[in-house]
Amino acid sequence: MKIINLKAKKLLIVVDMVNGFVKKGNMADPKIDHITPECERLVKEFLEKGYQVVYITDCHKENCNEFFKFPVHCVEGTDEAEMVDALKKYEDKVIVIKKNSTSAMFAPGFMDIINQMTDLEEVVIIGCCTDICVQNLAIPLANYFDEGDRLVKITVPVNAVETYDAPYHPKDEYNEMAFKFMKQTGINIVERY
Repeated sequence: MKIINLKAKKLLIVVDMVNGFVKKGNMADPKIDHITPECERLVKEFLEKGYQVVYITDCHKENCNEFFKFPVHCVEGTDEAEMVDALKKYEDKVIVIKKNSTSAMFAPGFMDIINQMTDLEEVVIIGCCTDICVQNLAIPLANYFDEGDRLVKITVPVNAVETYDAPYHPKDEYNEMAFKFMKQTGINIVERY
């Protein structure tokens, strides 16, 4: 794990911009790739300004519980569990956290980072999927900050998050619902960051 910039006032969290959701595999929707350039722009900007960046990567054991709910995807050691190339090239400058569920809150090491960053004023969350892993991080994190009376703004830029499209899961509808649920929790939804 990279040394944490404990004094950083801003934290960028890039959620699940992995090949298994963006490029190929049972859970991939290549249409998600349209946000990759914006994600890369934000990673570069945050690093240049000396802020902390964390990558959250979906990474499962072969027989994990999540495969009872979703098709097999992002198995540890496969290309699916790797960040897309445009973001992978920054891995030596960021902290990478592997998660085995739809919420990074429970991933080993994630809350250690949040708790050590005592000067934190804003968390910006980008990536996919808006209505699953992004929302399942943003809302519990907002609740966690409220519980501890920490004034930390959480921002989700609309142009840097996306979800998959399927007959039973129309992406525009699910994105809109996720934005409403997050906004209702006090999360700052912006068009662009």
